[in-house]
Amino acid sequence: MRLILLGYDYLVLYLGLIWLGVLCLAWAPVALLGTYLLPERWATALGRYAIMTGFRIYLSSLGISRRCSFDLSELDALRSEKSLIIAPNHPCLLDAVMVISRLPNVACVLKTDLMNNIFLGASARLARYICNDSGHAMVKKATADFKSGSHLLLFPEGTRTTSFPVNPLKGSIGLIAHHARVPVQTVLIETDSPFLTKGWPLFRKPEMPIHYRVSLGRRFDPPENIRQFMSELEDYFSRELVNGAEICEPEKPC
Repeated sequence: MRLILLGYDYLVLYLGLIWLGVLCLAWAPVALLGTYLLPERWATALGRYAIMTGFRIYLSSLGISRRCSFDLSELDALRSEKSLIIAPNHPCLLDAVMVISRLPNVACVLKTDLMNNIFLGASARLARYICNDSGHAMVKKATADFKSGSHLLLFPEGTRTTSFPVNPLKGSIGLIAHHARVPVQTVLIETDSPFLTKGWPLFRKPEMPIHYRVSLGRRFDPPENIRQFMSELEDYFSRELVNGAEICEPEKPC
């Protein structure tokens, strides 16, 4: 029985990764055409809704396997909210997938290599995601995007957590919130597994089942003093994540 369960875990892991790749590649040609053929407003709306739908299908598929569970229901309260910066902690690669899967009009700040990625690039460009290669351009594009009532997904750590409970935060989130005059909604991501944390090989099987829970944290008003805001934000994440009993330190099992 143990061998059967082990084989099933590997099947869920590898078929899940293949399934995500198929979803991304199947949409890429449509996204590429839509980027050039559709008016910007329509293209953006279609691109963001399609990414949400694809990620939701992927996570639902993992949930059906009963080897992964995702409690994301608190995110649904943000769907009808006006413009916000959504600021989660960043324990693993699935964080953006989980958040985006619940929100139909969210832009995301991406690294340049992801904007050019064969799996994600065309979809990201159709959805008018924002590249982080230039700080000034990132602030300008994010501020302009808020005029449509959209949300912005931005990880304050800038990369996956390597220093428990949270990495030193990047000032870009405070800069955008200050210039755009939008509040920052913190999001707390908890998991009982180090799967896909920084340095975790993509095809390395974790102990399963894996559980994820995403909850809404404190909402910060647009800051006047960016440095003070960043200090308060980092203190808040550090305090809340230490209190979160289900958070795993990178490279350590729970």
